Amino acid sequence: MVVHLVALVVGLAVLTVAADQFVAGAVGLAARLNVSTVVIGALVIGFGTSAPELVVSTIAAFDGQVDLGVGNVVGSNAANLTLVLGATALVHPVVIGDGLLRQGVLSCGAVVSFALLVQNDVTRVEGAVLAVLLVIALYMVIRMGGHLAEEEPSGGLGPKGAWIPIIGGFVGTLGGAWVVVEAAKGIADEMGWSGGFVGFTMVAVGTSLPELVTAGAAARRRETGLIIGNLMGSNMFNSLAVGAALFLAGPGAVTDVRLQTWGVVLMVAVAVAVLVVMATSRRVARTEGVVLLGAYAGVIVFMARGLGAA
Repeated sequence: MVVHLVALVVGLAVLTVAADQFVAGAVGLAARLNVSTVVIGALVIGFGTSAPELVVSTIAAFDGQVDLGVGNVVGSNAANLTLVLGATALVHPVVIGDGLLRQGVLSCGAVVSFALLVQNDVTRVEGAVLAVLLVIALYMVIRMGGHLAEEEPSGGLGPKGAWIPIIGGFVGTLGGAWVVVEAAKGIADEMGWSGGFVGFTMVAVGTSLPELVTAGAAARRRETGLIIGNLMGSNMFNSLAVGAALFLAGPGAVTDVRLQTWGVVLMVAVAVAVLVVMATSRRVARTEGVVLLGAYAGVIVFMARGLGAA
C-alpha cells in the first residue's frame, strides 16, 4: 500500500512539472504566432493543463480501466469549477466579460454532451461524435477569440525553441500518467475501492493541479481572461478531447453505476451553477469562492458514501 501511495505522489509530481513545461512552451509558441490571450487561455493553456487527464484516461482505457478514466474526467471537471475556481477567487475576485461568458456556455455544452454520451456503454461511435464536437468547439473558440495585432512580440523562445519544452513536457506527462494509473489501480485493489472512486478523487485532484497552479498565477497577475479561459477550456477539452480518446481507446461498460449517475449529475450541476453565477453577477467574488470550496468538499463526501465500494 505504501509503495503504491509513494508511486502515486511521484507520478503526480512528474505530471505537474511536465505539464507546466508543456504549457510554458505552448504559451511561448502561441505568443510568437500572435494568438490572443483569450485563445491562449482556452486553447493553448486549456489543452496543456488537460494533458494529464488526456494521457491518464487514455492509458486507463487501453488497460481496461474504463471506470478510472471516466472518474478522472468527471472528477476533474467538478474540481476545476469548485476547488480550482474557488481557490482562485480567494486570491482575487474573477470578473466575467461577455467573451468569457460565451466561453462558459460553450464549455457547459461540452460537459453536458459528455454526460449524455457516457450513459450506458461507451462506444467508438460516441467517441467519434465527441471528436466532431471538439472540432466545432475549437472553431467557435478561435472565432470568438480573434487575433492580436500583426506585430510579432519580441523576446522569448522562437518557434523552434518553443518545441523543446513542449516535447519534453509531453514525454514527461506520458511517463507520469502511466505511473499514476498503475499506482491508482494498486490502491483500488488493496483498499477494495472502485476504479471510479479513485479516478474521481485522488487522480482527478492530481491531474487538476496544473489548472490550479496556472489559475493561481493568473489570479495574482489579475489575468481574468487566462483564468476563466483556462478553466473553461480545460473542461471543454476534458469532456470532448479526453472523452473522445477514452471512448475510442477502450469502449465498454462503465460498471460504477453511482459514478455514471450521481457523479455525472453533480458534474453537470456544478457547470450549470457556475454558468448562472457568471451570467448574473458577472464576477466570482471571494464569498462565492468559499461556497465553491465548500461545494467541492460536499461532493467528495457525498460520492464517498457509495462510490468507494468495489
